[in-house]
Amino acid sequence: MKTFTLAALAAATTALTGTAALADAHATTTLRIQTHYAPETESGRLAAAFVDNVQTMSNGEIAIEMFYSASVVKPTETFDAAASGILDCDMTGGAYQTGKNPAFQFVGDIMGGYATPYQQLSWLYYGGGLEAAQKLYNAYDMQLVGWWIYGQESFASTKPIAQISDLQNWKFRSPPGMETKIFEKLGATPIVMDFTEIFTALETGIIDGADASGLANNVGLGLYDIAKFANYPGFHSMPSDHLACNKSVWDGMPEAHQRIMSVSMESLALRTALTFEKKNAEAAAQLREEGVTLSEWSAGDLQEFRNAAQSTWPEFATTPEAEALVESHLAYLKQLGLVQE
Repeated sequence: MKTFTLAALAAATTALTGTAALADAHATTTLRIQTHYAPETESGRLAAAFVDNVQTMSNGEIAIEMFYSASVVKPTETFDAAASGILDCDMTGGAYQTGKNPAFQFVGDIMGGYATPYQQLSWLYYGGGLEAAQKLYNAYDMQLVGWWIYGQESFASTKPIAQISDLQNWKFRSPPGMETKIFEKLGATPIVMDFTEIFTALETGIIDGADASGLANNVGLGLYDIAKFANYPGFHSMPSDHLACNKSVWDGMPEAHQRIMSVSMESLALRTALTFEKKNAEAAAQLREEGVTLSEWSAGDLQEFRNAAQSTWPEFATTPEAEALVESHLAYLKQLGLVQE
């Protein structure tokens, strides 16, 4: 009887375990994600491809409702909306959250640092960046899933922007954070405004120019219908757009679903970097044909900008989290030869 009971118990346990595994294998995850990109921009199309990849690879077990053009809340409010459960994930960027902790500047856009998306991504995945950044995100009940980086941004301007002296008294839309301090030092007048307000502000002359996105995205936004000057290649800003999810939502997802999301973000990162190398070059050729003036800054002007940017980093490293991230970046930038000892 004892032998029979033990055998029956073992069989029952196996059956229950198998049932649990089967249930987990067919678990479903539904995510509401907001991006600030419009669906007609290159980044918007890439975001749509990411959604398709996730849903297809999960065989429909992960369903994503993507809200484009910040249609639920403002871009700067997306992080809080995800953390509080209004949304599940934020697909904007960490630099919008510098008001919470200046450390977010150094996961959002370390200006005057890395030269290419590949260098910046290598810090995240192979330079200890993801582990360092995760501590910051987790402190705000969020999980950093990954980055997608489209490369150096270009300005859109209604006035010539061919050299550093053109920044004097140049009023331009700036995201919040370190960028405002850097460009104030260089004589410009940065005005922080929402991403969705740029077109109207340019059209009405409230601003002379805008820091919005990369050249191809700016074309998609229609900025060069108004602004007939730009700088290319870009140099000043290379934001790390992130996917960050509510930590409770993330922790509640099956490991297989987490893995699909993470690997899909790595794919999105590569596709984004490669796409924009091509699309920005195509956009530059198109804009020249349409009479938009594209200016490439001199090596001396670029170095003056880097000096202003790097001298501003310590001003934002005012919390332990920010200090740790700056130290991590500097160590890696030195390995890459981008910052001298």
